[in-house]
Amino acid sequence: MADATPPFDDVLPEALRFRSPAPLVDIGANLTHESFARDLEATIRRARAANVTTLILTGTDREHAEQAVALAQRYPGLYATAGVHPHDASRWSPSLAAAMGELHRAPEVVAVGECGLDFNRNFSSPADQERAFEAQLGLAAQSGKPLFLHERDAGRRMREMLYAWRDDIADAVIHCFTADRETLYGYQDLDLHIGLTGWLCDERRGHHLRELVGEIPLDRLMVETDCPYLLPRNLPAKLKGRRHEPALLPWIVREIAHWRGLDEAELARTTTATARAFFRLPTGETPPDTEHEDS
Repeated sequence: MADATPPFDDVLPEALRFRSPAPLVDIGANLTHESFARDLEATIRRARAANVTTLILTGTDREHAEQAVALAQRYPGLYATAGVHPHDASRWSPSLAAAMGELHRAPEVVAVGECGLDFNRNFSSPADQERAFEAQLGLAAQSGKPLFLHERDAGRRMREMLYAWRDDIADAVIHCFTADRETLYGYQDLDLHIGLTGWLCDERRGHHLRELVGEIPLDRLMVETDCPYLLPRNLPAKLKGRRHEPALLPWIVREIAHWRGLDEAELARTTTATARAFFRLPTGETPPDTEHEDS
């Protein structure tokens, strides 16, 4: 019996075929999400056509981190993070800690995380979240790799925990930053990096970010899609299926540049240089087309 579920459209509408004036690094792409299973190679090709040349695949638990590492081993220009998301913090155990420590030794893993605190939904209790986060701060200190952090409605406690570890950990980025000015300044006082997404493109809830983008130092700013989530609401055309993907990152960069009053090419070059330094990526790499890679 044939599969009745159609594959995701392989071609973006003409109005959504952006190309960045300079190579981009998407620091948060969830390409292990099931929605990419049918057209992963096409997704990577579309990203490269958009001049999004480097993708950091987010590992939110052991399974997805291992999948991200496998993809990074297969496709040049892809890297992985490895951590346990606060939603899954109740699963933290000594065996999981050992597995994460092993993953952090893989050359494809460039950051510890996604980890942190989420007091908005509390899918795991705050106590379990703090326990898992504290352990992963220790793993970051042990590995020397930067942190890829998640925080929702937990800014004060996050800053307290980071402050206690700040001399022991390397760099850290607050991924998908959506909080207020006070929280932003608190993170900047800790010399953290900030990742911005298509949240800025949402007229319902992104207005405050448009006012804050100019207050983030350029050498601390990075860009990401967080795909398949957070599809920009102000895209110039509708996208079949409404699944976000890395090829749309240039639109987010264009929006950030607009609200910052900065040239798009300059923002692209600067955020890419910052991301390469933060994740300690090779410079000047140009990934080959996926059609020339082994299947």
